[in-house]
Amino acid sequence: MVENIILKQLGLNDNQILIYEYLLANGAQKASVIAKNTPLQRGVVYKTLDELIELKIIEKNEEENAIALFIPLHPSVLKSLAESKIRTAQNTFNHLESEIGSLISMYNLTNNKPGIEFYEGIEGVKKILSDSLTARETIYSYADFEAIEKNISQVNAQYRKKRNSEFITKKGLALDTPFAREFLKNYPKIDRDNVRLIPKIEIPFSSVMQIYDKKISYISFNENSSTTSIIITDPNLYAMHRYLFESLWNTAKSLDQTDSKTTIEPSL
Repeated sequence: MVENIILKQLGLNDNQILIYEYLLANGAQKASVIAKNTPLQRGVVYKTLDELIELKIIEKNEEENAIALFIPLHPSVLKSLAESKIRTAQNTFNHLESEIGSLISMYNLTNNKPGIEFYEGIEGVKKILSDSLTARETIYSYADFEAIEKNISQVNAQYRKKRNSEFITKKGLALDTPFAREFLKNYPKIDRDNVRLIPKIEIPFSSVMQIYDKKISYISFNENSSTTSIIITDPNLYAMHRYLFESLWNTAKSLDQTDSKTTIEPSL
């Protein structure tokens, strides 16, 4: 029957369909009558009636000192059930979209391909930063503090607080600019000691890069206020960037190690 197909598509099982259609055809009934006129045992009938009540397509009329009657609601309530299914499906789809990148990365790694996850907007930034909170080693990071403060100041503050609360260590290399120096002065010393300055360049790189757990993540701040975030999972790229970072780190100095009145200039 067409009705059966529709009810199945709405998620009803065979027992639910049987009892629901019986009530539609016969009106309000006692559970004992339903059990007598269907092939279902009484225990199954009671269980199924409770399920139909939870689906909000029947109701229970239980008057004092009277045996309960189970009453089918108007079939239009099925539209509400369908709308609920649509919302659930949409939420599932949205969640899949946000997580499918990590699944693709796992698949690609198994097949010896770099895993790449791509995100846009502030939610992408949160996704990238959240992923680094799973780091099992010290995070290495390149940062443009001025771009961070301009674009994701609050998000970054929340991230730093969360990272510190989970005792995830981090080393950072930042462009040596007057802004960076002033910014670092307000850093807690425990964090400031883990940041070293590298020579400033004419054009700021307006981005953040993090290296951890065979991953390299990027957050790029564009002129039109849009933000692009990427995670690449690849052991070879990770090893190369880790080596380059450590080489720079060994020659860079922290704010407290440099003259606060001068900035480091690029060597020729």
